[in-house]
Amino acid sequence: MANKIFMMMTFIGVPLSVIGTLMHWSSILLFTIYCLTIIALSSFMGRATESLAIVAGPRIGGLLNATFGNAVELIISIFALKAGLVGVVLASLTGSVLGNLLLVAGLSFFVGGIRFKRQSFNVFDARHNSGLLVFAVIVAFVIPEVFSNDMNNQETLSMSVGISIILMALYLAALFFKLVTHRGVYQHPESEEQHEEEEPEWSKGKSLAILGAATLAVAYVSENLVHTFEAVGESFGWTELFIGVIIVAIVGNAAEHASAILMAYKNKMDVAVEIAVGSTLQIAMFVAPLLVLISLLFEKSMPLVFTLPELIAMVTAVFLTIVISNDGETNWFEGLTMLAAYTIMGIGFYLL
Repeated sequence: MANKIFMMMTFIGVPLSVIGTLMHWSSILLFTIYCLTIIALSSFMGRATESLAIVAGPRIGGLLNATFGNAVELIISIFALKAGLVGVVLASLTGSVLGNLLLVAGLSFFVGGIRFKRQSFNVFDARHNSGLLVFAVIVAFVIPEVFSNDMNNQETLSMSVGISIILMALYLAALFFKLVTHRGVYQHPESEEQHEEEEPEWSKGKSLAILGAATLAVAYVSENLVHTFEAVGESFGWTELFIGVIIVAIVGNAAEHASAILMAYKNKMDVAVEIAVGSTLQIAMFVAPLLVLISLLFEKSMPLVFTLPELIAMVTAVFLTIVISNDGETNWFEGLTMLAAYTIMGIGFYLL
């Protein structure tokens, strides 16, 4: 039923996006159409990556879902950088970290926990990811803020570029560690049994074709979405910070949200956790640094310096996730705790 709704939204939303852009409809109407269209397109990207992931196992499956899910936000962010909206981009990166760690993981734990009293996942992966989360968010994001107080803009940008290169190199090394040198060393015993029961919804060729078409459509809609931010913010009283942290982050990560919750409902927690936490690591260690480097091509460059509320929110989300996930088990109450934390932060960013 849900797939039919998303299909209808896509077939209606894409033409409406084109027509509305050409006819210069109101910004609020276009903003709504663009957001719904991106969410619908994201569902197709999620289904395609899920089909590709079934034969590849939970780690690669989670990586594929995270990668193509983050592709949507990357596209939106590039067009936002081109428009000079550096604050929106930094806020959307913050929103992605908070959304994946607290909203996606929280909903996954909550929904899965209602159906199953106790759910488990690979504790070795959880502890490995915890170390990377501390490094990526607390070390690599906090350090630029601390040191930038005694630097000029050019020095801050140079430091951001250096940190970005280190982050991307370590992220690639982490993938090499998990997928090559230590693949299968810390295997969760239940994952293989669950993996063998499924068959892909679409063939490999069809999945790749849908991914390509959906990505192109998302790129077109995203470019137009960025141009509505200013008018929509003025109409609803939303700041750039709130638009980036909440709106862009939720819309840009819609595919991962749906996939992770579905996996948790099916008790495939290895995949659900890999999508939520793996996506956060990809945002912090690859997407954010990549955007810093891409911004050098535009008139207004983006240093890797977040505001104090953004940093405190991300650090809090990391610590809460580590405390909850490091035992390799979860339940609905832990999911509800993470959702409560996300709601509190959302209220704060709205009123800020």
